[in-house]
Amino acid sequence: MTNETQTKHRTIKQQTRTSQQSKKNANQNNEKAKNQNTDTEKTASFSSANQEVKHKEQSGKFEAAFNRIHKALKEMVKGSDSDAFVELLYSGYKNHSLIRKYKSELHQFAKLRNAIVHERVNADYYIAEPHIEVVERMEEIAKEFEKPQTALSIATSPVFYYYEDAYLKDVLKVINKFDFTRFPIYDKDDKYVALLTSTEIIQWMAQHFSDSVVPFENVQIKELLTKGKNYFVTFVDEKASLYHIEELFERYHTRGKKLQAVIITETGDRHGKPIGVITPWDLLDSDSED
Repeated sequence: MTNETQTKHRTIKQQTRTSQQSKKNANQNNEKAKNQNTDTEKTASFSSANQEVKHKEQSGKFEAAFNRIHKALKEMVKGSDSDAFVELLYSGYKNHSLIRKYKSELHQFAKLRNAIVHERVNADYYIAEPHIEVVERMEEIAKEFEKPQTALSIATSPVFYYYEDAYLKDVLKVINKFDFTRFPIYDKDDKYVALLTSTEIIQWMAQHFSDSVVPFENVQIKELLTKGKNYFVTFVDEKASLYHIEELFERYHTRGKKLQAVIITETGDRHGKPIGVITPWDLLDSDSED
């Protein structure tokens, strides 16, 4: 066999081996691709199923929070013509700062809730799904409705209260330092007597003004209390909610009476030591913060 013939045989063998190796590599690549496609399909299927479970969980959480708020609304809003969620919102927002605070949001959430609950394609398929942020927001609002802001949280505290035989000059010092205008007054037996206001103090000073001097060095508080004049004051315990206080002010208003102060005591006892005082101005300040 000539050298030329031997070279041709070697070239043919090398080409054959190269072709076989290429086919083997191609088969291996096809098998890898097939396995990768299978894994991708499994991952996609798992992800889809997992996403569906999450959707159902979020819808369930949203509905649970919505129902908690609905229950709280029923307890808060009395005398409404309907127990429907939106009707309670519009019946109660005038008298409850808590409802006013969330009225717009809750109205929108009510629309989403109707789509989720009443317009299902079937028992397991919702045409609308709440975002996680929406669900978390609903749960926050539900917590506040179930445990609303307390009256003490906006009350003037500590309370400066005095006995009838205390001196006017001491009250004036407090007014000058803290700008308070209402002071519960008690008798020697620790019983509530009256509410001293800045109005009585100014009127007394005007009546006793002489030669640019007001002689109040030894004036006692009982001298300032106007006989026959009794401001409307009511008492609540330390656990009273803010919306309960609002109801009290509204109740007096509808009767043509002005509630000057709500005094908070530990148990709500009229003659208990005051731990907080709420005036109409306190409610206005609370609304402006909201």
